[in-house]
Amino acid sequence: MSSEDKEAQEDELLALASIYDEDEFKRAESAQGGETRICLELPQNFKVFVSGSGGSGGSLQTGGFEHSVCFLPPLVLNFELPPDYPSTSPPAFTLSGKWLSQAQLSALCKHLDNVWEENRGCVVLFAWMQFLKEETLSYLNISSPYELQVCPQGSGQSRTPLVPPGAEDCGGAAGSAAAEEEVTDARAVQDVESLSSLIREILDFDQAQRRKCFNSKMYLCNICFCEKLGSECMHFTECSHVYCKACLKDYFEIQIRDGQVHCLNCPEPKCSSVATPGQVKELVGEQLFARYDRLLLQSSLDLMADVVYCPRPCCQTPVMQEPGCTMAMCSQCNYAFCTLCKMTYHGVSPCKVTAEKLMALRNEYLEADEATKRFLEQRYGKRVIQKALEEIESKEWLEKNSKACPCCGTHIEKLDGCNKMTCTGCMQYFCWLCMGSLSRVNPYRHFNDPSSPCFNRLFQAMRAEEEYWEDED
Repeated sequence: MSSEDKEAQEDELLALASIYDEDEFKRAESAQGGETRICLELPQNFKVFVSGSGGSGGSLQTGGFEHSVCFLPPLVLNFELPPDYPSTSPPAFTLSGKWLSQAQLSALCKHLDNVWEENRGCVVLFAWMQFLKEETLSYLNISSPYELQVCPQGSGQSRTPLVPPGAEDCGGAAGSAAAEEEVTDARAVQDVESLSSLIREILDFDQAQRRKCFNSKMYLCNICFCEKLGSECMHFTECSHVYCKACLKDYFEIQIRDGQVHCLNCPEPKCSSVATPGQVKELVGEQLFARYDRLLLQSSLDLMADVVYCPRPCCQTPVMQEPGCTMAMCSQCNYAFCTLCKMTYHGVSPCKVTAEKLMALRNEYLEADEATKRFLEQRYGKRVIQKALEEIESKEWLEKNSKACPCCGTHIEKLDGCNKMTCTGCMQYFCWLCMGSLSRVNPYRHFNDPSSPCFNRLFQAMRAEEEYWEDED
């Protein structure tokens, strides 16, 4: 190795280390070489898709896949610098990628060879990296949406030995024949096992890079009005509104304690975005998240028509209800109960109605349509409902047209006559006006006594009647 080549190599490697961070450029320890990881600059709303079904080895069975991404897994350029680089020989390299086909990677390898030929005698690693980063999409005519493909043979995690440009064409007659049959460059490696693993790696990498970019920026929280790093903030996926974790933590904890697990939405007015369970778990404590998870499950079960809860207060286990059957058996405490009245299962007998529920049952029956009336008759029995209607109507009539005896409570109706009443049940005398008990010796003294409240009422009534007739005359 000449001193000029050695100095040029060192200068180039030092320059690359100062330009790129450790995630993008890593120098080899045992040789003059290294590895560069190049993330392409994608246009906005760039989409990748898979049409049809199947994948490498049939590991993906799907009707199709499409997803918008901001980042794709990097292209990896491994290189070694020969002793006579850059004066005579180019770097030996392999180019690997997960989302480009071997034919596309081979085309890029060929272009890297052309860049070397145009700059023979000069260092080219930076030019190679800039081309791969900025011009790969245009050079390969890639636009959105981009269809993902995997080489049918699959390359797994294998690595092709580093080969200098043109070396793959050497090796005698057998090597020449193999080179003529091989349509892809030996330095091009599609480093992926299957189409399903490729999709998974693309989505994971895109999510990780988005998070990395988010964490490094500053955002204004519209709750506390403080600017904070993205690593101290959280954004809602659907609307992308950003708030600091401290404010959202307090907000989530209050809502969960109040049982409002469906109200963990974006604090922005009129925004309907909802926090994911993963975001809630990240902010609140273990006990509160367990409560949130339990209430969320319970609310989901409540929406299922075939799920009922064990009526025992100490159990409350969800139980699946068989279609057309009113009996349910709790799997936790083995309690057999009626799914209609939640009492012990009573077979074909109608559900029992408590006195407190008679009024509600009567109102529900009178306001129901024909189908609901038939259901209520089947559930409680037609005779029970008819009895409920009669009892309620009787009670309403008695309240409007009678008064209860102050002694025994018997309902008494006043048809005519004076206000001195006699109970038909206990024969007690009482006043119809004030419902007070009267003396059995002289019951009319109550109405003639000036100290009696009814005396004034009768006197005023008599005066009003006299004035009426005087006006008539």
